[in-house]
Amino acid sequence: MPVPNKFMHMTVEQYLRSEATAPGRREFVDGQVFAMSGSTRRHNIIAGNIHSILRAHIRGSRCRAYMEAVKARVEAANCFYYPDVMVSCDEYDSKSVFTNSPVMIVEVLSPSTAAIDRREKRVNYMKIETLNELVIVHQKRQRIELYRRVSDGTWDVIKFGPGDDLVLESLSNGALTIPLAAIYEEVDLDSGDDGSFVNEETAEYEFDDDSDFVE
Repeated sequence: MPVPNKFMHMTVEQYLRSEATAPGRREFVDGQVFAMSGSTRRHNIIAGNIHSILRAHIRGSRCRAYMEAVKARVEAANCFYYPDVMVSCDEYDSKSVFTNSPVMIVEVLSPSTAAIDRREKRVNYMKIETLNELVIVHQKRQRIELYRRVSDGTWDVIKFGPGDDLVLESLSNGALTIPLAAIYEEVDLDSGDDGSFVNEETAEYEFDDDSDFVE
């Protein structure tokens, strides 16, 4: 019986070679490979809105905004992820399929990835020395959490809701203010719960069963 991909152990070199011809995107976590699921139209629109705003803001600078198909390498955790959106200011290499020095990463939550994005990926992303801001975006309501590295190396979290402006400070050509309405432009928002709620004692989001988080 074939061994499922997620239990096959690969080296980084094997992963990068095989990823070039793989039928779909796969992420690499310390030798194990995990196939990625597709996204909804709503997920795609939100990520596209953010990418367009970031790209326009950093045009003319040494930074570039990437969307979905470029990997972020977390060397400290031996991982490769596909962020929904990221900004990197490293030396541009047109043939490279990843960057190991993003300054900002954006993840749009989905039912199948929410727990991973908020726990495993968040912890590992914060190990990237160049990363200054991590943005977690909800799909079904206007809700965003911004994790920002502060001077002592720890991270603050700032939460945004309807009517708020998201302020990003990690871009080389100055701060960027984005109304949440622009991030969710052309997106149908559900009035029901999206399966997450805040545990006020830990300030962490917890998730109900997936039936409450169906897109």
